[in-house]
Amino acid sequence: MTQTPRQLAFIALRSIHKGAFADGAVDQALHQSNLALLDRRLLTELVYGTVRRQRTLDALIDQFAKKKAAQQPPDLRLILHLGFYQLRYLSQVPASAAVNTTVDLAKQNGFVGLAGFVNGVLRHYLRASETSDPLLLPSDPLGRLGVLHSLPDWVVQVWSEQFGLEETDRLCAWMNQPPPIDLRINTLRATLDQVETAMNAAGIDVRRIPLLPQALRLPVGAGAIQTLPGYQDGWWMVQDSSAQLVGYLVDPQPGDTIVDACAAPGGKTMHLAELMQDEGIVWACDRAAARLKKLQQNVDRLGLHSVHLQTGDSRTLPQFVNTCDRVLIDAPCSGLGTLNRHADARWRQTPDSVQDLSQLQQDLLTAAATWVKPQGVMVYATCTLHPLENEAVMGRFLTDHPNWSIDRPPRSSPAAPFVTKAGWIKVLPHRHKMDGFFMVRLKRHDL
Repeated sequence: MTQTPRQLAFIALRSIHKGAFADGAVDQALHQSNLALLDRRLLTELVYGTVRRQRTLDALIDQFAKKKAAQQPPDLRLILHLGFYQLRYLSQVPASAAVNTTVDLAKQNGFVGLAGFVNGVLRHYLRASETSDPLLLPSDPLGRLGVLHSLPDWVVQVWSEQFGLEETDRLCAWMNQPPPIDLRINTLRATLDQVETAMNAAGIDVRRIPLLPQALRLPVGAGAIQTLPGYQDGWWMVQDSSAQLVGYLVDPQPGDTIVDACAAPGGKTMHLAELMQDEGIVWACDRAAARLKKLQQNVDRLGLHSVHLQTGDSRTLPQFVNTCDRVLIDAPCSGLGTLNRHADARWRQTPDSVQDLSQLQQDLLTAAATWVKPQGVMVYATCTLHPLENEAVMGRFLTDHPNWSIDRPPRSSPAAPFVTKAGWIKVLPHRHKMDGFFMVRLKRHDL
């Protein structure tokens, strides 16, 4: 069978449908193929886009086929997803090519007898598209946004209760756009001007990001990260702007002892080491030794010496009790602030999984609080926009720990402009053009 980008995309989607993670399925498909660059990009776009938009694509099957999406054979449903995705979202693919290649895909994968059905359904959609958008939306506001932007109703509800329907509409739209790629300059090895000059000399039109002194944003299509100027020399690492704010909120000082309680993959760990001039100790803790091994590789590339690794569950690490000047809990979370980076995350999380995460976050915060010296600082951060994992966790912790209080960053901090009236930071992607994040700085007092 010919290994076209569409056939490989179908194989990857079938793997995801059976439980594989989207990133792993795409990596495997690319690794096993010898596609040209444009075909590799098409494969990647087809897989991530189809996974991301699957609720909308199911709605189109429901609308244009006699059988609902849930009643279709699973493989045929995926083939129809690929066809509808190209017709609706890929303007660079001619409609005739989208239809014909999808029909071919059906024939190649056991649906010769249904090739005419596939052709008819897609052409029916095309005819309906000639005058207006044919997608029929539910009348209720949550369902309308859920189908239009391909998100579960419960996520739309969580956001609409916080931000209202109009802002939620914009937030949902952001989560379907390609995520920006930001760099954080390693100031121990290079300067912002130096990296910017090297990038521009290589024809890469990077942009500075307001309020973030070490950040540059790459243009779309900048190329493979490992081939960009300064990567091998440890001048920078990839880290979204929101994640960079966390380091400034911790505000490490030379000579500090710091623990990053949930460190892997390590971007924030290394930022802490850079901000303290690589003087002191940053303990990078994680339950997975394999993830810490990858973190160590980046530590070596950036030339840092203050980072030390600790494998283990941060809920049970008594050796750190009363030893830390600062602690960072970048807690495991539902990731609802970064859904555009993880195509399948919106379908993996549920209200029940959020409840479980909220308890884990509470346990981590309670344990890590014992590590901090009197007058020491602890920062809690998540990349989600769910109050149960953010405001509720914080409210419960402060109620249970009267010797802790919210500690606003000084006005000189890059994080200061993002602080809300409540004292914490809530980064909203559609407003701030960076990942959705929640973060709060806490200080321990002696009673």
